[in-house]
Amino acid sequence: METAERLIRSTQELLWERGYVGTSPKAIQLAAEAGQGSMYHHFSGKADLARAAIERSGAELRAAAEEQFSSGGTATDRITRYLERDRAVLRGCRMGRLTSDPDVIADPALRAPIDETFQWLRTRLAEIIAEGKKTGEYPAALDATRTAATIAAVLQGGYVLARAADSEQPFEQAVEGLITLLTGVSA
Repeated sequence: METAERLIRSTQELLWERGYVGTSPKAIQLAAEAGQGSMYHHFSGKADLARAAIERSGAELRAAAEEQFSSGGTATDRITRYLERDRAVLRGCRMGRLTSDPDVIADPALRAPIDETFQWLRTRLAEIIAEGKKTGEYPAALDATRTAATIAAVLQGGYVLARAADSEQPFEQAVEGLITLLTGVSA
């Protein structure tokens, strides 16, 4: 693996584990087995490298979600597969966790790929819900945009509840409750 790739991968893991504030350039270099000169050869600094890592995490999240979204079946089937996919629940969402980091939120360049990822997710969910409305699976009065935002919010909230309880159970309950609501709407 090339040095730039090791730096990005290491930064992704450290951001997920420690956040931006808790991730030092030295920790990144140690995790990537790269020297300071190599890091600054590929990236102008910590913020530049963090942005690349956040963008990569966003792309990976979108690709993983799209697997379930494009896998066929009803709208509820596809959303359910997305909600039930394997996740490191107690680690939290790679993107969602960064929103509680004050340095990330204060920096538009670092915040942008997080916002773009969540906008993509809400838009994609809304498209699937709109498809479900067209096929008669969901009632015509269901607001696809608001429902998509609710799904994203419940998922992110489930991560928070699970981490607070140090148990996956609150996350699982939130997902199960959301699936029950979606199934009830489509009945």
